[in-house]
Amino acid sequence: MKKALIFSLLAIGQILFAQELALVKEKSTMGYIDRSGKYIIYPTFDAAKSFSDGLAAVKIKQLWGFIGKDGKMLIEPSFTNIREFHDGICVVEKDGAWMYINKKGEKLTMPSSEKLYDFNEGLAFFKINNKIGAFDTAGKVIIREEYDVIKPFQNGFARASKNSKWGIINIKGEIIVPFEYDDLGEYSNGITWAQKDKSFGLVDGKDFKVIDGVDKIWDFNNQPLTYAKKNGKIGFVDKTGTWIIEPQFEKARSFSQNLAPVCLKNKWGYIDPTGNFVIKPEYNDAEVFSSDNLAPVRGKGWGFIDNTGKIVIPMGYEISASFGFGEKNKGFNQGVSRVKKGGKWGFIDTSGNLIGDKWFYNAELFQN
Repeated sequence: MKKALIFSLLAIGQILFAQELALVKEKSTMGYIDRSGKYIIYPTFDAAKSFSDGLAAVKIKQLWGFIGKDGKMLIEPSFTNIREFHDGICVVEKDGAWMYINKKGEKLTMPSSEKLYDFNEGLAFFKINNKIGAFDTAGKVIIREEYDVIKPFQNGFARASKNSKWGIINIKGEIIVPFEYDDLGEYSNGITWAQKDKSFGLVDGKDFKVIDGVDKIWDFNNQPLTYAKKNGKIGFVDKTGTWIIEPQFEKARSFSQNLAPVCLKNKWGYIDPTGNFVIKPEYNDAEVFSSDNLAPVRGKGWGFIDNTGKIVIPMGYEISASFGFGEKNKGFNQGVSRVKKGGKWGFIDTSGNLIGDKWFYNAELFQN
């Protein structure tokens, strides 16, 4: 019986930790709701931040502390400035000094740095004499300080610059793409775009294949095709650099759910991977489809269409910032979209119903 109770409590704790909550503002106070619109933590805070890594910063009497998803204070307010937890560690300011703390609020000893950086994929950067390296959560230096710039890691890889040239490194500090390019894109499934002198092309391993006449290439974003510009027009190339859809569009965005938004004659529509229009260009703007198979389109305000082009949610909204998937997509994520109407923010479901039947003075994205 005792074991069953322990397992039940553990299961409840895991569910609570996994639950995504959104920070919302009611007049002058802030609280947190779940995806049904129910308050999990009632609005009692004058200032607060979104959840990150299971904790959220809240301000009480000019000092910041951290709460858990049950609303209980886990780290007492004692900080004058805070960032967010990542990999169990947060950068905070106390008594005029910046430092790292763990989830118990304990100060951590880390390598010295001219600036403190947030953790990202298990590493934090450090700067010595304007050179960048990285250390892990135990404070062990993994990448020595030899780079001018290191961009945030994504899926274990990061763009880095040394001696005015760009390359790709992994989280072990190993060089994946040599430092011989003037610009580079994100590394995705073993490939990235690159610029060398005035030529643009694709890097597959250590091989650079120039795509003639191209003057801009966008990231693949884990898709088999990406878009590129040639002679002022945009088309789509595959990972060998072959034009699959010839340059003909004024603007474009990434493929998602096998459809890509493109602009032709100042109107947006959607094409399939063969370049044929599935949804004719008739909108003032359009964003990529989410996994909910809905995409935001703009006419008189923003609404949402399905992958046949049918308007599912009528226009009249402003739409939110990125939910963090695809190409910084604006719109739905796991059945919920953040929208603004009449000067207030709220969340709608895939049928256009207002979740919780309530609008807020402000509402942030759902975070874990």
